[in-house]
Amino acid sequence: MMAASMAASPTYVLGINAYDHDVSACLLKDGVPLVAINKERLTRVKHDSGFYRDPVAYCLLAADITLDDVALVIRNSYLLPVGELERRFLSQVGSELMTPVDRSQAMRSALFLAGPPKVIDISHHLAHAYSAFACSPFESGACMVVDGVGSHREDVLEDVPAASDASPLARESESYYAFDGKSLRTHTKAWLQPTKSLVNDDFFIMKGLGALYSRVSSYIFGHWNRCGEVMGLAPFGRLDLPPLMELEGDELQVHDWPEAFCHPYEGLSDTAWLESPHRGHWEDLARRVQEDTERVLIERARRLHAATGSPNLAIAGGVALNCVANGKIAEETPFEHVFIQPAAGDDGIALGCALYGWLEVLGRERTWTMEHPYLGRSYTDVEVERAVHTAGARLTSSRRRLDDAAVAAAERIAEGRVIGWFQGGSEFGPRALGNRSILADPRDPRMQDHVNDRVKHRQGFRPFAPAVLAEHAHEFFTGAHHSPFMLLATDVRPDKREVIPAVTHVDGTARVQTVHRETNPRFHALISAFADRTGVPVVLNTSFNDRGEPIVESPADAVQTFLDTELDALVIHDWMLEKRAVHRVLRPLLRRWNVARRQLTSSQLRHAAARRILESE
Repeated sequence: MMAASMAASPTYVLGINAYDHDVSACLLKDGVPLVAINKERLTRVKHDSGFYRDPVAYCLLAADITLDDVALVIRNSYLLPVGELERRFLSQVGSELMTPVDRSQAMRSALFLAGPPKVIDISHHLAHAYSAFACSPFESGACMVVDGVGSHREDVLEDVPAASDASPLARESESYYAFDGKSLRTHTKAWLQPTKSLVNDDFFIMKGLGALYSRVSSYIFGHWNRCGEVMGLAPFGRLDLPPLMELEGDELQVHDWPEAFCHPYEGLSDTAWLESPHRGHWEDLARRVQEDTERVLIERARRLHAATGSPNLAIAGGVALNCVANGKIAEETPFEHVFIQPAAGDDGIALGCALYGWLEVLGRERTWTMEHPYLGRSYTDVEVERAVHTAGARLTSSRRRLDDAAVAAAERIAEGRVIGWFQGGSEFGPRALGNRSILADPRDPRMQDHVNDRVKHRQGFRPFAPAVLAEHAHEFFTGAHHSPFMLLATDVRPDKREVIPAVTHVDGTARVQTVHRETNPRFHALISAFADRTGVPVVLNTSFNDRGEPIVESPADAVQTFLDTELDALVIHDWMLEKRAVHRVLRPLLRRWNVARRQLTSSQLRHAAARRILESE
C-alpha cells in the first residue's frame, strides 16, 4: 500500500533531429515539453550538423536526469534512417556529418547504433506532421508539410496513397494529412523523383516546391538555406519573369531552369552585391519564386480544405517559415484557423519525434497545446552575475541592478537606444520572441538602416518585425491578430505606416508578433511601458545575434555579443550594462580577441583537437 501512495515516476520521452542541419533535441515529461534546444545555440556554429551529444546533454542536465531515466528515444534524419546512417559512419571519416569530434563523441554514447525497443527511427514528414498537429489547439483538422526534401519513399512509415510512378528512392516534397485527436491519415503526397546529377549536386536540383525555393536562394545568395533573405528581397522585384512552377491538375510542374538565369552569386561583399549589375535580375527572380510559392500553396490549401471540410489547418516544414505565404493562406483560403509552431523547420523535428513517441509508441493521449516557445533552460542569478562581471564588461561598460527592468528598457528604447534583452529560457526555433531579442524604436525611420548596418551587420533591404501588445494589434495591422510566433505577415494599416516606419516593409506589410501578458509578462510589461511613454504599443524586435551567428543562448553569449556590436545597452535579468566612452577605443581589441576565441571552436580546429585525442588513445 505504501507503493500505491507514492507518486508514480514521470515518463520521459526524448526526440532528436540527427546529423544534418539544425540538429536538435526535445525532452517531454509526461507528454509536455520540458526543454528543447538547437545544437547551434551551444556550439555557436550556425545550423550546426553532426552528432547530437550536445543538445541531448543540455536537455538531460536541465531535467536533472540521465539517459537511463528516459523511457523512449525517437530520432529522425531526412538523409536516411538514423540507424542506417550510423552504420555507414562506422567506415567513414572526414564527413561534415561525422567529423573526428563527432566520431569521438559518438563512440562513447549509448545512443550511437542503438535500436528498438528503446530507440526508434521515424520518417521525416511524419515527424514534421506530429510537430504541427499534436501541439495545436485543434482537436481535428488538416495538416500541410512542405519542405525541401524528406525521407525516401521506401522509408516512409505512414500509409500513403498509391503512386505507381514514384520510385522507392523518390523523396518526400509535400505531404497533406487529416487528423482527429491523435490519429493521422495521409491525404496525398508529392514526391521528388531521383534525378541525374553531378556527384556534388544538392537536393535543390530536384523538381519540388521547397527545392526550387532553395535553388533560388543558392543562386542569389550563395547558400540554399538563405530563403528568408529571398522572401525579404521579393517585394523589391518586378513580376516580369515567366513562372518557374505551376500546378497542372494535382501535379506540380517545375519548369527547367532558364538558360538566361546565368548570373549566380559569386561570393560578393554586401557592397558589391548591392552594386552588381545583376541586382535587378536577382530581385525579379526573388519576386517570381515568392509569387509562385504563394500561388501553389494557396491552391494546395484550398484543395485540402475541400477534401477535409475542416476549418482548422496546422502547417510545418521549412516552407512553413515563409511568413508571407502563411499570411496569405490564412487570409485567402477557407481555413478559419491556422496554427504554425515556432520551430516549424527541421529543428522542430525533435519536437515531432518526441510527440510521436508519446502518442503513437506509448499510446498516450494529447494533453498539451503549444502556447509559448520558451523551452530553453533558465539561467541562475549567479550565472548572470558572473557574465556581467567579465573583464571586458568591467572595462568598457557600467553595470547596475534595476528595480524594474521592463521600465528601464522602455525608457532607453524611447530615447532612441538599441538594446539587447535577455530574459528566462530561450525560444525554440529561429525567431527571437522576447527572451533573446534586440529591441529598438519602430517610430524612427532611420532605425532599420541603423540596426541593419551598425548592429546586425547585414544587408539594408532586410526588414524587422514589430512586437505588438496583443490587445492593440487590430489598431495597427489588418490581420494576424493572434500571431505569437512571428510566422504570419499582414498589412500595416495605411494610417499607421508613418507611425511605425522601421517595421513596415517596402510593400506595406510586417511580420507580426503579438505579445500576450499570460505567456511573457515581462516582455508585455516592457512594451506597455514603452506605450505609456510614446503612445505606440509596438517595438522593433529582431534576434539577439550578430550576422552569421546563432541567437545567443547563455548570459556569457549575450554579454559577448553586446560587447562585439554597437548595441547601446544590455538588460539581462535585472542587470543593465551600458557602454562607456572607453568602449569605442577598446572595442576593436575586444572584437579581435573574440574572433580569435571563436576560431578556437571552429570546425577545423575542433577536428584537429579530436584527432589528437584519438591518436593518444
